[in-house]
Amino acid sequence: MELTKRSLLKLTAAAALFGGPAFAQSKGTIGIAMPTKSSARWISDGNSMVDQFTAAGYDTDLQYAEDDIPNQLAQIENMITKGVNVLVIAAIDGTTLSNALENAAAAGIKVIAYDRLIRESGNVDYYATFDNFKVGVQQANSLVAGLKERFPDVKPWNVELFGGSPDDNNAFFFYNGAMSVLQPMIDAGDIAVPSGQMGMDVVGTLRWDGAVAQSRMDNLLSANYTDAKLNGALSPYDGLSIGILSSLKGVGYGSGDLPMPIVTGQDCEVPSIKSIIAGEQYSSIFKDTRNLAGVTVKMVDAILSGGEPEINDTTTYDNGVKVVPSYLLESQPVDATNYEAILVGSGYYTADQLK
Repeated sequence: MELTKRSLLKLTAAAALFGGPAFAQSKGTIGIAMPTKSSARWISDGNSMVDQFTAAGYDTDLQYAEDDIPNQLAQIENMITKGVNVLVIAAIDGTTLSNALENAAAAGIKVIAYDRLIRESGNVDYYATFDNFKVGVQQANSLVAGLKERFPDVKPWNVELFGGSPDDNNAFFFYNGAMSVLQPMIDAGDIAVPSGQMGMDVVGTLRWDGAVAQSRMDNLLSANYTDAKLNGALSPYDGLSIGILSSLKGVGYGSGDLPMPIVTGQDCEVPSIKSIIAGEQYSSIFKDTRNLAGVTVKMVDAILSGGEPEINDTTTYDNGVKVVPSYLLESQPVDATNYEAILVGSGYYTADQLK
């Protein structure tokens, strides 16, 4: 039999009066808007937040929009209507939420941008993310280390560049961080980009779509590598890396006299870690979503208790209207030499998951 809200209150009062166990009172409801379940990374984020918010005494309303912008807008508006206490939003397109966030502000609902910056709105209160420029630096450093290891006698190294989704602010930080390492090497003649394709306006991959990356790599290979050999590909995300690797394997890389190019990644998704173990993908970047969820819970606790959330960056993330106070976490490069210590050792994965 379902308890009505009034009956539940009566039972709670009676339990307190007669010394029985009282029902635990929620500290509030947190609306969590995630972009998609197509990436294992976002599923992990959602699960981590629900677990940690629940442990901290909150109810949660977790919604996935499956990379459909109108769907995410409708979900956020619905959360506002239902009266959530705080909104945590990983935006599909960080430029599309201004009207919804005006409604949130009018309702007194604070907004935390989660890992993806929400742009063009003054109603973003805080931002919880990783040091995204540094992630790009780590990807480029890993790419260069792999090139030196696998192709020590080749100069210049032939490399192609892939960027993330142009509607995701992080994609520009990843690319710019990587190019802070690679551009000086291109200028010095140590790295060549035979296609000439550079810049996020050219190399961006809408919605982080692996099939789009695979098709683009197919075209790059057929147009520029009939005689030359590819040595490396800068990939900012594991989902793109798997598509890029499929293209490379399709023309014989990784077999015979064609060594697999160095391919980077990000998020340490299981298929990519298995690929690293198999000697295909070279590296990924580990961003521990449990820690990001933990920072977000602490932000919410501070907000709802009338305090100030802990932040460690007040200059980097200008969303076009304001610099959003941020907390930046550290990431870790992962390759065949350290995946077990970092991923299994921390309990993020079990050894069986990576077999």
